[in-house]
Amino acid sequence: MEREIALIVGAGSGLSAALARLFAREGLAVALAARNPGKLTALTAETGAVAFACDTSVAEQVDRLFSDLDQRLGPPSLVVYNAGLRVRGPIEALDPAEVQRAWLVGCFGGFLVAQQAARRMLRAGRGTLIFTGATASVKGFPQSSAFAMGKFALRGLAQSLARELAPKGVHVAHVVIDGGIASSYAKTDQDRASDRFLDPNAIAGEYLNLHRQHRSAWSWELELRPHTENF
Repeated sequence: MEREIALIVGAGSGLSAALARLFAREGLAVALAARNPGKLTALTAETGAVAFACDTSVAEQVDRLFSDLDQRLGPPSLVVYNAGLRVRGPIEALDPAEVQRAWLVGCFGGFLVAQQAARRMLRAGRGTLIFTGATASVKGFPQSSAFAMGKFALRGLAQSLARELAPKGVHVAHVVIDGGIASSYAKTDQDRASDRFLDPNAIAGEYLNLHRQHRSAWSWELELRPHTENF
């Protein structure tokens, strides 16, 4: 079998790093995309991944990302959209330009990446596209309207694409991360030892499970939360 290629868009030191490590251990060739790929030097050295520069809100950069990936590794069979930009504040004080930027990264970028991924996966007749969501994907909180807008829209995109592409062999899934991820929120040894936060390695395992689901039992959405989290 040909080696599978996984592309992680919006790569950083948290969940994306856990995904890269797991995919590499499982024998996938890994590509990482970030606005600043210089921050990924240690991760690429550890995993053998290839890093690309890409601002997901710019269509031309997303086009170039996939073209460069085609040339370096080949078309991906697994794409994870993990990019996001959180803007918080009361509605009367929010900067419209910042809100627009958050929407472009959080949702429109997901569309651009999905479009390029779908073109390649449809030609292959297979593939998996996973979007990272949040509590804000299904529940808007005070002073989080900008973030909720993007996440609600990203969930709608995922649901629509799942219905459109599943009959054509492409698995689309949306993952609601309902809680803080330890790599971002656990600041003390006590925090890291507690069950208050999601373990990024455990989340990564569920993403891999989604990719490996048999097509007779595909999930379009998965919710993940610590057992102590209210919902």
